[in-house]
Amino acid sequence: MLLRRGDGVLVPLDIRRWREPAGGGDLGVLRRCTGSVLDVGCGPGRIVRALASSGRNAMGIDVCPSAVAHTISWGAHAVVRSVFEHVPREGAWATALLLDGNVGIGGDVAGLLRRVASIVRPGGLLLAEAAPDDVDERHLVQVVDALGRSAPFTWASAGAAALARHGRSTGWTPTEEWTSAGRVFLALRRTAAGGAAPARPSAARPPGPRAAVSWTCPWPPGAVRAT
Repeated sequence: MLLRRGDGVLVPLDIRRWREPAGGGDLGVLRRCTGSVLDVGCGPGRIVRALASSGRNAMGIDVCPSAVAHTISWGAHAVVRSVFEHVPREGAWATALLLDGNVGIGGDVAGLLRRVASIVRPGGLLLAEAAPDDVDERHLVQVVDALGRSAPFTWASAGAAALARHGRSTGWTPTEEWTSAGRVFLALRRTAAGGAAPARPSAARPPGPRAAVSWTCPWPPGAVRAT
């Protein structure tokens, strides 16, 4: 499965790693989670499962119903929800996660970070994965697989420097940067005066992967496993 950008560049999607139990670079993220944890764009749930199995209060949200079903089959908690819709316990989460390229959701990194600032509590923590390269860009993309290609939607990509810059402008203070297993991560702390953006009505959410749901959900119900 690939992400095809408007300029013709093909970006591989690491579906296998997303479906496996948490490991490698995930472990540093898990160690840094504090309090209640919301995984934004949880996919098939490896992070939520790992947190739940250690007794942590964690929930995942994803626009893909079969991914959420996969997460639940592992005994973890998840709901079908866009981050731009109202989220359960909004404003009370201690930690939010944006991993596996999910800083690109909606095609507007600053807008996404502002929205996440309204989901965590004041002083809350954001653990985000940055692009490995020094980029700050947005593209019209399509998901491509053996079945064909999705409808186009907008996606963004931000390296560590760009992610930190967008964070500072949207109510976050970068506190740490680290690299693990070839992946780059940032920890950011919400400031008390964070410029938070409330949830948008469902009909007003920005175009994104939901427009391509048939290809962005590589976990059909028949493939859900409980191992």
